[in-house]
Amino acid sequence: MERKNAPETLDFARGQRREPTRAEAAFWQAVRGRRFNGLKFKRQMAIGPFIADFCCFKHRLVVELDGEPHLTEGARVKDARRDAFLRREGYRVLRFPNERVLGNLEFVLREIADVIGLAGLPSSVSASRSHLLPRGEKE
Repeated sequence: MERKNAPETLDFARGQRREPTRAEAAFWQAVRGRRFNGLKFKRQMAIGPFIADFCCFKHRLVVELDGEPHLTEGARVKDARRDAFLRREGYRVLRFPNERVLGNLEFVLREIADVIGLAGLPSSVSASRSHLLPRGEKE
């Protein structure tokens, strides 16, 4: 049975795509356009009543990037509820702190590759990370 997403959920997802965090922008630059081992990722994807930061539907994988707002007890409870829902829907959920993405994107991509059974370092990661920064930002 296909679930329809509420219009307000879809509107929120669109807004999130327009204003990504630095970590989201860096991660998106590494995976967009099938740059990450040829896999298609969507960003700020509505799944039921929730928004997944990034989703690879082929592998039923959700990648969540967590910043400071996720550190409160209330946020942890909401995240646990979201993760449980996504698992019931057949998704695996990986969470990474924003600092990890910004400080060691290669590690994050390797971790994802390991979880979905891909070997080696993705070709999207080069010695220079400048192509991974949001437009207009310098290292």
